[in-house]
Amino acid sequence: MVRIRVLVVDDHRIFAESLAAALAAEPDVDVSAAGSGPAALRCLERAVNEGRRYDVLLVDADLGSTASALQGVRPAVTAVPVQEGNADGLVDGISLVAGVRSGQPAVRTVVLAEKDDPRRAALALQAGASGWVAKDCSLSRLLTVIRGVLRDETHLPPALLTGVLRELTAARKHRTESERLVESLTPREREVLRCMVAGLGRKAVAERLFLSPHTVRTHMQNVLGKLGVHSTLAAVALARRAGVGPADLAGDVVERGGQLA
Repeated sequence: MVRIRVLVVDDHRIFAESLAAALAAEPDVDVSAAGSGPAALRCLERAVNEGRRYDVLLVDADLGSTASALQGVRPAVTAVPVQEGNADGLVDGISLVAGVRSGQPAVRTVVLAEKDDPRRAALALQAGASGWVAKDCSLSRLLTVIRGVLRDETHLPPALLTGVLRELTAARKHRTESERLVESLTPREREVLRCMVAGLGRKAVAERLFLSPHTVRTHMQNVLGKLGVHSTLAAVALARRAGVGPADLAGDVVERGGQLA
């Protein structure tokens, strides 16, 4: 019998343990539970090292929100690669999905939600999730989804389909418009934009590109003008929508290290 390895990720301990116990009663399911995003990342990495990868992750859509409310901070929103999990940080559900998709693309993820939310469901699918399921669904329904995503099926509640398609269509339209605006930039302006996406300030961009701060300021103003935004934060958000990645800063460190050596 081929066994399915499932990891339940939820910071509500009672729910996580109850769901894990119910799934463990199935003859073809091996299940574990993790109480946070970082804990899930450690479980995934340990499983890889031991040669027993997980097949499916069941991820709480509100992962991290409980801890965040207690600490008075918002949950993290940056996708965290599986190999870079931070045990002291917060990883929200959508970010965990994106990190798993990036680090272990063979693992299927299903988001468990308290309520239907077309926008967040669309975000989950864009991040790499294969399904969105209500937490109060029946065990048989959840097992159908688990087995379905392993056959590369995508599962959504019927009531969400129209809303999710509308959100995905709107996101595609925004991405297309963002790509068009980025294409209007000169090669040098695109370099500056990638530095902005990497979080570099004017002085750091000048040092990296061997330009004067005044020249960089002019390029940044041109970038904002051509993108039709009024702040660096808005420019970075638009760049992300267009698929523009950050400048590779790691390469700079290695190169400078080599010069020093």
